[in-house]
Amino acid sequence: MIVVASRNGNVGIRQAMAVLKAGGSALDAIEEGIHHVESNPADHSVGYSGLPNLLGEVELDASIMDGRRLASGAVGSVRGYEHPISIARKVMEELPHCFLVGTGAERFAAEMEFPKKDLLTPEARRIWLDTLNRNALGGVYRERTDYLDKIREWVKKSADPEKYTGTTNFIAMDARGDIACGVSTSGWAWKYPGRLGDSPVIGAGNYADNRYGAAACTGRGEMAVNAGTARSVILYMKMGMSLEEAGLEAMKDLWAVQDPYAGSMNIVALDRFGEPAAFSNQKTALYVYMTEDMDEPVEKARTYVPMTRQEWEKERSERAEGSERTAG
Repeated sequence: MIVVASRNGNVGIRQAMAVLKAGGSALDAIEEGIHHVESNPADHSVGYSGLPNLLGEVELDASIMDGRRLASGAVGSVRGYEHPISIARKVMEELPHCFLVGTGAERFAAEMEFPKKDLLTPEARRIWLDTLNRNALGGVYRERTDYLDKIREWVKKSADPEKYTGTTNFIAMDARGDIACGVSTSGWAWKYPGRLGDSPVIGAGNYADNRYGAAACTGRGEMAVNAGTARSVILYMKMGMSLEEAGLEAMKDLWAVQDPYAGSMNIVALDRFGEPAAFSNQKTALYVYMTEDMDEPVEKARTYVPMTRQEWEKERSERAEGSERTAG
C-alpha cells in the first residue's frame, strides 16, 4: 500500500495511509487525505482559505478517478463548499455524468446535503487585495483587454509563480492493488471568473488506470489541458515505457505548447507495481510519499525537466563536459 502526494499533501498523507491500513479503499484514502488539505487555512491554493478570482469569489475545482473501473467525477467553479473532492466523488457515484460546474455543481452539493461555508478568510482576502493594488489589477475586469494585459504583465514579473497556482494531488494504491487519484484546487488566483484549469479535467490534471498506474498535475493548468499531460504519462507506460521514462516524455511534450503565460508544471505519478515518481520544471520542487511500513512520510526531490528543449540540451551538454573533466 502506498500514498503519493504533492508536497502540500503532507498535512493529510498520514490520515490517508491510516485509512488504507484500516482496510479502506484507495478512493477512501484519497478523499480523506485531500479533506485535510482543503481544510488547511495556511494553504491558500486549495479549499478553505483559497485565494479568490478577480472578483473576490473563491471558486473550487476537483476531480477523482477510480483506476479499477475507469470511472471519474469532477466539479468546477464551485462556491461555498469546503470539500469539492467529496462532491466530485458523489458525482461519480450518484449521477450518470462525470462533470458538473458552477450553479449545477452547487445545486447537486446541496441535494447531497454538504454543509455550506464561507471560504474567503480574512488572510486570503488581504493577500487578494494587496496583490490587486500592487499590480494595478483592481477594476480591470470591466474590460477584457485590460484584464489580459495586466494579468500577462503580472505573470511575467511574478517572483514566485508557484505561490498562487498550487493544487493538491493524491494517488493511492490499496491492499487489493486498486489505484485511485484525486486533485483539488482553488485555481489560479485572480483568475477570470469561471476559469477552469487542469485539476477538474480528467486526462489533463488527473488520470488513473489499474493496468498501468496514475498521474496528477499541478502548476500552469492550461498547459496540461492542451497537452493532456496526466493521461500522457499513462499512455507512455502502456506503450512499454518505465514510469521514469513516461514522466520525462510527458514533460517534454509540454515544450511544444506555445503559451505566453507558461509557468511551472509538476507531475506526481505511480506505476502499477506501486513505485512512485514525480517530475517538475522547477529545480527545487518536492513531493511526498508514504508506504504501509513507514512511520512518517518521505519528502523527495522531483526529477527536474527544463521548460524548453534548448535548456534540456544545454544541461545535458554541461553534464557531459563535467563527466569528461572528472574522468580526465
